[in-house]
Amino acid sequence: MPSPVTHVIRSRPRDLGGFAVRRVLPTPSTQMVGPFIFVDHMGPASFAPGTGIDVRPHPHIGLATVTYLFEGEILHRDSLGTVQPIRPGEVNWMVAGCGIAHSERTPAALRPAGSRAHGLQTWVALPRSREEIAPSFAHHPGATLPRVALPGATVRVVAGHAFGERSPVEVFTDTLYAAAELAAGASLTLQPEHEERGVYVAEGRVQIGDTVIDEGQLAVLTTDAAAEIDAGVAARLMLLGGAKMDGPRFIWWNFVSSSKARIERAKDDWREARFPPIPGETDRIPLPER
Repeated sequence: MPSPVTHVIRSRPRDLGGFAVRRVLPTPSTQMVGPFIFVDHMGPASFAPGTGIDVRPHPHIGLATVTYLFEGEILHRDSLGTVQPIRPGEVNWMVAGCGIAHSERTPAALRPAGSRAHGLQTWVALPRSREEIAPSFAHHPGATLPRVALPGATVRVVAGHAFGERSPVEVFTDTLYAAAELAAGASLTLQPEHEERGVYVAEGRVQIGDTVIDEGQLAVLTTDAAAEIDAGVAARLMLLGGAKMDGPRFIWWNFVSSSKARIERAKDDWREARFPPIPGETDRIPLPER
């Protein structure tokens, strides 16, 4: 029987100003899996007393950011006036649309004793018809997200639908985004109900068919076959994908668009401080030189 894995993407280390992440998407060979155009795996990281995450104000267009934590806490602020902490099992879903700015920091209350952080930051490309919608922000507590109990495994449906359940997070295209935990020796079957699917190993190691996927790797699956995910050791996974997007996207820094000209305008807008400011924030990340 042919393997349900078409190829495996190995994450690459990136330094975000003193905070290391593993970048999974995009790659030269794979821009998107479903609507997911950007995936960063942050941590697990430990911060010494007095330190923490400090991602200064920066802009986005043409996408929705999705933050999901396994461990730790991050405080989100944006130009809509939102101030919202996120904790493990919760979802922060920020729609940039025509333009938004935000910052992400370790809350002040956690800094004196030091803290830890572990999770995924992903971007979902918006369909062309919705790229210029008004920005918005939604927070979803963990208790509102469906949890599916299976033999040796639990699955939390973060966005979209999976395993017979649907998340309350509002999405713009058919979406698969779920967090799965497998005990050692357990198996999980991912049905081909989504056009494009990927399995990212955040912790542990799994095998799909004859392909072993190690921690920090994303297995991209075929479109027409169920995938049996076998965990020889305890594993934490993110299942992601959905409908194939309505064409490729241009991506530059924090901007995503189907139009190069739109990205150029966003560059000028950030350079000239035309994005709305974030209340209470005065610093910002300057436009990159290249």
